[in-house]
Amino acid sequence: MQITTPDIGVDKATVAEILVKVGDTIAIDDSIVLLESDKASVEVPSTSAGMVKSILVSQGDEVTEGAVLIELQAEDGSSEDTVEPQKADLSQKTSENTPTSLSDQEIMQELASHQPKASADPATQARSQVVDVQVPDIGVEKAIVGEILVSVGDEIDIDQSLVVVESDKATVEVPSTVSGTVESIDIKEGDTIKEGVVILKVKTAASAVHAQTEAPQAEVAQPATSEKADVPQTSAAPAGNVEVMVPDLGVDKAAVAEVLVQVGDTVKKDQSIIVVESDKATVEVPSTAAGVIKAIHVELGQNVSQGIALVTIEAEAQADAAHVAAKAEAPKAAVAPVETTKVASAPATQAVVTSDNADKLTEEQNAANSKVYAGPAVRKLARELGVVLADVKASGPHGRVMKEDLKAYVKKRLTAPQAAPAAAATQVAGLPKLPDFSAFGGVEEKALSRLQQVSIPQLSLNNFIPQVTQFDAADITELEAWRNELKGNFKKEGLSLTIMAFIIKAVAHLLKEEREFAGHLADDGKSILLRNEIHMGIAVATPDGLTVPVLRHPDQKSIKQIATELGTLGQKARDKKLSPKDLQGANFTITSLGSIGGTAFTPLVNWPQVAILGISPATMQPVWNGEGFDPRLMLPLSLSYDHRVINGADAARFTNKLTKLLKDIRTLLI
Repeated sequence: MQITTPDIGVDKATVAEILVKVGDTIAIDDSIVLLESDKASVEVPSTSAGMVKSILVSQGDEVTEGAVLIELQAEDGSSEDTVEPQKADLSQKTSENTPTSLSDQEIMQELASHQPKASADPATQARSQVVDVQVPDIGVEKAIVGEILVSVGDEIDIDQSLVVVESDKATVEVPSTVSGTVESIDIKEGDTIKEGVVILKVKTAASAVHAQTEAPQAEVAQPATSEKADVPQTSAAPAGNVEVMVPDLGVDKAAVAEVLVQVGDTVKKDQSIIVVESDKATVEVPSTAAGVIKAIHVELGQNVSQGIALVTIEAEAQADAAHVAAKAEAPKAAVAPVETTKVASAPATQAVVTSDNADKLTEEQNAANSKVYAGPAVRKLARELGVVLADVKASGPHGRVMKEDLKAYVKKRLTAPQAAPAAAATQVAGLPKLPDFSAFGGVEEKALSRLQQVSIPQLSLNNFIPQVTQFDAADITELEAWRNELKGNFKKEGLSLTIMAFIIKAVAHLLKEEREFAGHLADDGKSILLRNEIHMGIAVATPDGLTVPVLRHPDQKSIKQIATELGTLGQKARDKKLSPKDLQGANFTITSLGSIGGTAFTPLVNWPQVAILGISPATMQPVWNGEGFDPRLMLPLSLSYDHRVINGADAARFTNKLTKLLKDIRTLLI
């Protein structure tokens, strides 16, 4: 028998988790898969008992009503179709009126279709009225208010989510069935509610209520008249000039890093038009309208702040017409032609979301997010912003991550120390002003890149670190021979296998033994903070300067996985596509001169880290074997460390262990 996707109240949903495996014996109502839409996360129960014969969906698949999820072998050994018994079972459950009388999918459908119990008095409908929005039939005796999504005074539309309610099986956003202004909120987070409880009061406009009441009659009695009446109204909204302005970035100012459009270009709504940079993040600002670029008001390098106009767009009449037509389907309100409209973009967190709705998290991070207690809307926003929910401090009931928590985390990430380090840089330098060079031929000023400018405060912190460098050399003759054997197959897969992948793997292995090298000196200087995970910074040279993206958990990855991620991070760095999360959390750094040249150098420890490994070009050198000299490929190593945390003997022991690992990489398996 086949268990299919029931009516979940939406066109499609994503398989977020498969809760059974082939061979499992399940009972009726046992959850088999977890489906997730923009509005809800729901566990689909089995409608029959038996053994799982096959699973016909995979995690991440999009499914619609009727799609087969699993094939079940009944307890009696039969595998006949059970569509009709399924319907009968649901019907029976509904009539029982018990706490589990409705499936989670039916809960979603009920929430989507429920209408409020508003007064039908014509006299009341002729003027503004206050409507009670109540809890619909959610199929259980009670549920908990997990989150309130609106505030008193907010303007809301039909189908806008109002509150998040939670049962044992589902987390669901309750949509509004009216549009208007929120007059009062009669519940609070953590309240236990049931059907009929008033959620909030909404003041509706007279025209909206009247249009909502009369619309069905108009559609039935005079369809042709209504259609003709809509045409002049639609065309009455002319195309106008729309100014796209700098949104609230959470910082006082940011620099224009890239202008993605030109005058005369035709752009779509939500298309990225400008890239702005703060010290900690790069954000693409989307267009708020479709049309033609008439003017660009900023230039590269210019500092901008909230409210400054970026571009002027001549909006398309067709787009305006579509907008008016869409409004006509909802409760109608007066629409006045506007010649020039100033539209402020969404807040910073929304700007990041709009610029790219693609999932910015890895499969591992998405899997980790699925274990964090949060609603569907919060999970979706986290995916789009590239936020790992485990890093967000939860303030909701029972440790639930709220939207406010996510926004606060993102804003904190964007506004992390800026002014303070800049001021510190001046104090640390302690240098007098430059003399006048006009008497000696003058000077030509060349501006530092944005990356170099923001690096100055961080590099200046090195003046506070008593740094020492330990030099050593590793014999990588056999390792290089093995790499040359492997790189042909890697190249066929489009991967570049460099010696760096092997070095990273060896260092990650060593850091699990020598944890102090991946730790931090406590603020009080009395202890070392030992990290539980390894996140390794890999310095990458770009045309604008050196940047250090972070490779996560290299100790848990194969050489092939490390080589793949190295290529991805390097390309993102050169294309200026690194997100803030790509640059955060490292507890050890490796920097390499590649094949540029040199024999050794002293890399600077990147505070708050306590050690950094420098790699110089490998060269063939004569090495004494006890009887004669052998030509060996020697790799120079430069380990700089914070002497407050690491002793010289410890550093020498670290590099010695590393040379042995690189000489015979097989020791990693012991």
